[in-house]
Amino acid sequence: MNQYLIAIHRPNDYDPSAAEDDEMRGEIDALNDEMVEADVRVFVGGLKPIDCAKSIRVQPDGKFCVTDEAYVQTSEHVGGFWVLEVADESEALDWGRKAAVACRASVEVRPFH
Repeated sequence: MNQYLIAIHRPNDYDPSAAEDDEMRGEIDALNDEMVEADVRVFVGGLKPIDCAKSIRVQPDGKFCVTDEAYVQTSEHVGGFWVLEVADESEALDWGRKAAVACRASVEVRPFH
């Protein structure tokens, strides 16, 4: 079995309280239940909004600089993710498609080493 990250991407101004209605939450819950039933879900996590992010960078003098921002400055961020253990990439992509539908978002599917 292989492990894959299924990452949900959200725009930086995404507000879950405004964007996620009961129907959407129900679809995500159903997807989680399906993953558990299929015995593929290793871990799942939703992330707080991007404005809660902190970045840590090592300075030339070996000290650390902590800033109140995402590490990479983009128009989107990872809003949540699943770690799945599946047979192959094809199965991971199938779960990724289901995640894209349930979350109404772009999804990244990436294997672990």
